[in-house]
Parts: sequence; structure tokens; C-alpha cells
Amino acid sequence: MTQTAVSELHERVPGRRWTVRLDAAGRSSAAVRISCSRPACTEQRLPSAAAGRAAAVAHLKAHLRAAPAPRAGAYCACKQESCHTHLPDTGRHTRAEPWRCGGPVVLAVITDREGRWWQAMECCSRCAAATPGAKTTATSQPPSPQTTGRPAPTATGTGAGTSGPWFSDHQAATGTAVPAPRPAPARRRPPQTKIAQRVIPHDLRPVTLRDELIELGDLFRAYQQRTEPDLALLADLQERKARAFTTWADATCEGALRWEARRAEQAAAATRLQHQQRTGTITGGITDYDGPTVTRLLTVATQWDHARSVLAHVADHSPLPGPEARLLVLMLTLRTAHTGTGNLVGQDLTALGLSDPGDLVEKLTGCGWLGLPGTAGDLLASRPENPTPVTVPSLAPREDGTHPFTFGKKMRPKLSGWAQKVISDKKLRKTKATAGTRLLALTLATQNNASGHLGHGGHGIALNALTVWVPVDASELEHLVDQLTAADWLTKAHLTDTRLTGQLTDRVLPLSCPLRASGSRPSE
Repeated sequence: MTQTAVSELHERVPGRRWTVRLDAAGRSSAAVRISCSRPACTEQRLPSAAAGRAAAVAHLKAHLRAAPAPRAGAYCACKQESCHTHLPDTGRHTRAEPWRCGGPVVLAVITDREGRWWQAMECCSRCAAATPGAKTTATSQPPSPQTTGRPAPTATGTGAGTSGPWFSDHQAATGTAVPAPRPAPARRRPPQTKIAQRVIPHDLRPVTLRDELIELGDLFRAYQQRTEPDLALLADLQERKARAFTTWADATCEGALRWEARRAEQAAAATRLQHQQRTGTITGGITDYDGPTVTRLLTVATQWDHARSVLAHVADHSPLPGPEARLLVLMLTLRTAHTGTGNLVGQDLTALGLSDPGDLVEKLTGCGWLGLPGTAGDLLASRPENPTPVTVPSLAPREDGTHPFTFGKKMRPKLSGWAQKVISDKKLRKTKATAGTRLLALTLATQNNASGHLGHGGHGIALNALTVWVPVDASELEHLVDQLTAADWLTKAHLTDTRLTGQLTDRVLPLSCPLRASGSRPSE
């Protein structure tokens, strides 16, 4: 057998190979020269490397188009260079076909990473696959059984040939036709259906559960193709998924399915709440509001809670008494909440309705709560093109990296912009509302339900809780409520010895921060 294999290798021809190179034409110029290993190709010179690479690639492509198809009888051109894919000839296990590593003969193209040379060669598909960066451009056609050139086996009494094994799909030398092998029957598997990356078993019982899971999978995939979100629809789908996965877990006793069902329940609740917040139809123990959709300046409940947290912090840490000082401290806190520093201009102070903003600034700097690079007069005279940097040391990050507030730097300007919108309301400015009136407007904007009624459930706000946020006595509070009513901020207002009831007007509902059933509630 060894002699037959060696003679068979000698009958093969080596694979073709040619190389196109790109080299510098000289040290003192950017010109390059293109050379090809084929004898008929002449050297080319081009003015730049980019032009040279384009010409070299075009030259190689022309060779590939003109070259004949790979020859099925050729052995790998890379064998002459001791290609690592070829097994070494140890003499102990001679291969039946030493001229081929595996697969049909192909025409492969390889190049270096720097783009300095390109090489085309005939080799087997196994060598082409093992060569880094090699690309196959053509493949040889397998020879038919009649033209393979294999020597016919000699029939003996035992039925064994002398030149190697013979298979039933090749025609015998005597001309006797051997029937072709029967193709293996194709296995038909039932189509797989999935939901949440889980395959729904085709034998899942009950059948109604399997049908529900299949339908849900199709609905979720259809929802992903939507161009616009529908949070109400998504919440319904998540609720159906939670029920279906719970039933699936009960049927199969698989804990992972039960965990997936809990995740779907949480997703349904979060999506439902987000939908209610966006549409203004918040339900669930506060009140039902079926009025027109309200587009609020602060859109989500977390922002509303952060606004209330700032008001509560200022009420507990204000360094000076009185509503004017409280309003100024609140606005400075919103400007410096994240880092303890911020920028102010004179207009920021004069828009608050303060009787003497300069005196308040001096008192805040005198007690050490506020830091300025200059005087209070410099701050009041500063313009937008040259703002004054201010510092509030108590709001700077602590040594352990924590802050007095939990919101980040992107939330701070949203809260500051919301407060600025409230205090600079057009009708508040037109009626020359005082600083106490503007502070009360800010407080009432955070103490109402979705429809604008004051307090939890629309039952009003206790006066002892309200005066903690707005430091005025009851007689002055009545005057502030009248100013808000005149400014079309509050309607149906009724002030008793213990409670303030009423409703925000539709005009200011976009500035409101509705209370949640689980939100913070002032003591009553």
C-alpha cells in the first residue's frame, strides 16, 4: 500500500502559487514599486503607497480572474514550505493520500497585516482554514467516480483488494452496477416555540397553558416591533405572563419559573405605575382622577419625592427664621445641593419678592452658612455673563462620600428649574406676591393628590404641619391663602383653626408633585 500511495503522490502536480509585493522604490522618495513572481509580469512604479496598494490589489484580482479553476489533482502549494497542517512523514503510519490534508483543492489568497504583499496559492480547504487571514476565491469540482484514476481492485476468493479498501458507492471494474446507498431519512422535529428565551415543551400539559404561553410569546415579539410604546398594553402582558408562569411552575415544580413569575409581577406593577404617572390617572388609595391628562414639569414620582425632601431639609436646617429667609435658603440649597457650590446672579435674588435681599445675604454669610468671594452688593450687581460663585459648606460631600440628598447631579437642575417656575409664576409676579406667598405656593405644589386637592385623599393639610414648612402664624397664613386665590393658584380654599383645604387650579397642575399612598406624609 505504501508503494501505491507514493506513486500516487508522484502523479500529482504541485499547486500553483504567485506573490505580488509592494516595496519602496527608494529612501528619498515616497514612490513604490510593484513586483509579481510570475515571469510574464513587469515591475510597476507608482508615486505613493496608497496608489501602489490599489494597483497591487487590482493586479492580483486580474490574475485571479484569468487563472483557471483549482485543479482537483494538485497537492498543496504550502507543503513545500513545511506547512504545519501537513503531518510529518514518520514512516509508521503512512496516509492513504499524502498529497492532501483534507477537503477539496481551493484557490486561497493571503496577505500580511501591513499590506506589503499578497499571495495566491492552490491548497486543500483544510490548509486554507488553518492559515490566518486566508480567503478562498474558488473551489475545485470533485472528480466523478469514473475519472478518479483509482486502480480497480483485483477480485480474490476472499473478496479483498490489493490496492486498498473499496466502497459500495464506487462502480466495480467489471462494470456491475452497485446500487446507490439509500439516503438517511430526514428527522422532522416539531418547531420550537419560545417565551422569555425559554423553550415551551411540545408535550406541556394542560394544552390551554401551552397555548397561552405560545400566544404570549407572539404578543411580546409583536410588541417589540412597535414604533411607539404602549405602557398599559405592556403591563397587561406582564400580568398575563406572571399568571402563566405561575401555572407553569406548579405543573413542572421548577423554581426558576416561579422566580420568573415574580419578576413579571414586579415589571407589571412598575409599568402600570409609570403609565399612571405619565397620564395623570394615579390610583390606588390616593384618589381616582379621570380628568384630562396632565403633562407635569416633574414627570415621575421619584422627582416629586426629591422635591419634598429638599423642602423638609430646609425646614429642619434653615439658619435664620422667617419666610423670607426660608425661601432664600431653599433656592440657594437647590442651586448648590450636589457639590455645595453654584453660581448666582442678582436677578436670582430680586425675583424672590424679598424686602431686603442684601441684608439677608449678609446675615447668611455672617453666620457662616453661605460663602461669597465678595460682598452682598457684588452678588446683587452680578450679571448672567459674569455670575458669582457661592458656597454652602453644609451641603458639600462628606468625608465618607455621602451627601445630604440622595439625588444626583442630573436631578438637581430639574428640581431647581421646577422651583424657579413656581416662584416666578406670571400671576404671582403680577399680583406682587410676597416671599411667604411664593413659599406657600411651593409647599402646596408638593402636598396634593393627582387631581390637585390638598392633602392625602383630598382631606386638606393640618395647620401644625403646614406651619413647619411655611413659618408664619395663623393670621398671616390667611393673608397668604388669599393672595394665592387672587393669583388663580388656589380655588375652593377654606382655612379653619386646624386645617387648610382646597384645590390647585388647572392652570398650575403641571407644576404639582402629587402625593403617593406610600409617600412621605406630614404629621397631623
